Amino acid sequence: MRRWTALGLMLIVVSGCSSLGVKPWQRGVLARPDMALAAESLDAAYDDHIYFSKEASSGGRGFAGGGCGCN
Repeated sequence: MRRWTALGLMLIVVSGCSSLGVKPWQRGVLARPDMALAAESLDAAYDDHIYFSKEASSGGRGFAGGGCGCN
């Protein structure tokens, strides 16, 4: 009985991953400019300016460093 329960549970978990990914007919919707991660470039520029002004660092958000250390 436990074996069938475990097998059923595994089948449910594995079948849940079958719907991942973007279908070809969905790509047109996701390629719209307003669906971009940074859709508003002016807002992104303001956010970057505020971030760099507060951190007193340069080089981007990819690494730690700079700033006064009082966070």
